[in-house]
Amino acid sequence: MCVIWGVPYLLIRVSVADVSPPALVFARTAIGAVILVPLAVYRGQLWPVLKSWRPLLAYSAIEIAVPWVLLSDAETHLSSSLSGLLVAAVPLVGSLIVLRAGKGERPSRPQLLGLLVGLVGVGAVLGLDLSSVSAVPALEMAVVVLCYASGPQLLSRYLSHLSGLGVVASSLAVCALAYLPAGVLLAPRRWPHPSVLAAIGTLGVVCTAVAFLLLFQLIAEVGAIRATVITYVNPAVAVLLGVTLLHERVGVGTAAGFGMILIGSVLATRVVDRPRPQHLAGTPRQ
Repeated sequence: MCVIWGVPYLLIRVSVADVSPPALVFARTAIGAVILVPLAVYRGQLWPVLKSWRPLLAYSAIEIAVPWVLLSDAETHLSSSLSGLLVAAVPLVGSLIVLRAGKGERPSRPQLLGLLVGLVGVGAVLGLDLSSVSAVPALEMAVVVLCYASGPQLLSRYLSHLSGLGVVASSLAVCALAYLPAGVLLAPRRWPHPSVLAAIGTLGVVCTAVAFLLLFQLIAEVGAIRATVITYVNPAVAVLLGVTLLHERVGVGTAAGFGMILIGSVLATRVVDRPRPQHLAGTPRQ
């Protein structure tokens, strides 16, 4: 999963050379839907999801429709390495959202320190390495991070009782239908380069359909909390691929900022075992 979801930044950067961002999102979601929808129907996991169509539409927009097109458009100006590094702030922003909502226990000192360190890291990346980049792609990446951090919260609150496969298959199908007009109108006038076609195919099959199937299996094996470790590693994969294959350069500010984001995210999302009340000391955990 760390590799599979570290690769899209490279593939998106290659794809947008010949394909517009809306057309790319349509292709990726359509390929994923064609693979996952029949599987969800076969397992009887699609129709129950459609009953919760309102939160499904909101989740589809926040988790897929909006961030995927903004990420693709931002990568027409930003390197794949920098895009991947900025997405590393997702766990950090997710922690801020939970704290802002006032849910859960009061954050511990290490968690608060992690939020502070992570914010400084984001500032380092933005301040030292985006000086030559316009505000538009930076704003787009900020919205992408916010969407990726908000999507799981929405999923946990309104759709957690449903099959993960059914939710993802439905979301991909909804987004593919929504982007169908743009995909047709903004389709390339000439046949894209074979490398672009290969990138789009890999995005749809491996980085979307196969990735979500593997993610469900991973969560079943180790649980949702431990599965989030992939969020800390896939940006490093994105940087390695960008530097190796696209000859992108990583500045000192980017490297230092990423390290701080990584440390801050780990601290901010760590689970702290708090002392149990004395009267519950002998009660077994359920």
